[in-house]
Amino acid sequence: MEIPLFKMPWDETDIEAVSRVMKRGMYWAEGPEIHDFETKLCQYTGAPGALVCNSGTSALHMAMIVCGIKHYQEVIVPSFTFIATVNAVKFIGAKPVFADIEEQTLGLDVADVESKITPKTAAIIAVHYAGHPCQIQELRYLARRRKVMLIEDAAEAFGAMFNNISVGKFGDCGILSFCQNKILTTGEGGALITENKFIYDKAMLVRSHGSNDHINYISLGYNFRMPSMLAALGASQLKRTNFYIQKRREIAHAYNERLAGISGIITPVELPSYHHVYQLYTIRIKDGLRDAVQRHLSDKGIASKVYFHPVHLMEYYRRRKWEPESLPVTEQISQEVLSLPIYPGMTASDIEHVAEAVKEVVWVKGDANE
Repeated sequence: MEIPLFKMPWDETDIEAVSRVMKRGMYWAEGPEIHDFETKLCQYTGAPGALVCNSGTSALHMAMIVCGIKHYQEVIVPSFTFIATVNAVKFIGAKPVFADIEEQTLGLDVADVESKITPKTAAIIAVHYAGHPCQIQELRYLARRRKVMLIEDAAEAFGAMFNNISVGKFGDCGILSFCQNKILTTGEGGALITENKFIYDKAMLVRSHGSNDHINYISLGYNFRMPSMLAALGASQLKRTNFYIQKRREIAHAYNERLAGISGIITPVELPSYHHVYQLYTIRIKDGLRDAVQRHLSDKGIASKVYFHPVHLMEYYRRRKWEPESLPVTEQISQEVLSLPIYPGMTASDIEHVAEAVKEVVWVKGDANE
């Protein structure tokens, strides 16, 4: 594609950081870079504890275990999310219960979540979609009132805040992803952050085969460890994260200006007291034109992607007849969303080219209806 959906930003300091680990010839795993990266993540997010691991999916799996979710319990999840959010519930044998989303943040609808809580409900997983925090304060109040765990899936929202508090700090724990298209990327990687020492200590065991000293093994665990080279890359990238976020915000605002006032297009918003980091720039296209716009963009060498198709309609979950009775907002919005290219290296010309290509379809259709 002439304009890809994303590009991973890097500079020579990233190469130097990774090279130092390689040239050392030892501790490519469990090197000092792991602790250094975790310390820097704590400083950035304000969370007392951070544990890096090999993917955001592993971090979600780890969160399920350390929060004590049992196989006979239920976990309330959105269907409008990447499938790993829901699969993590199945990893431990629990049952995902789908709740609908609301149209402002595209996060869980608090009222619908409450209607799905039963005596079997153990936790809620709140997803911060595209880099804008969900209604996390309301979900936090609900979780505390109903005495269930709250886990934040902040895979798309590193650096996002509500009331100047980083996402991931509102729940019992939060997970981050450093996959290749994320705000902070190590190619693959993730982290769990928490203020709860019990959760932190338990996650330390789960991450590395249940060992507390590399000699004795005191619980069942996994190999969720991050390689030292990736931790070095993450710590190097973290130095420029605020710059990258600012560039994304500038690009998103430029898109908003160029797409403003077009009937049939809804651009993303940033609500008061919320800090949007635009890991995705997702518009909604009405009147059934989304797929036509995506085809037109592809014809012009512009990448785009639908984030997300509903998880409850995926074959694996359909076969198990777990479709909820009704998720009308999820199903409507999933037919309208389209994520456009956004990455720090985009030029004004790139943004203009993408916006004009979108308008070529929507305006032509609008003219035909007049």
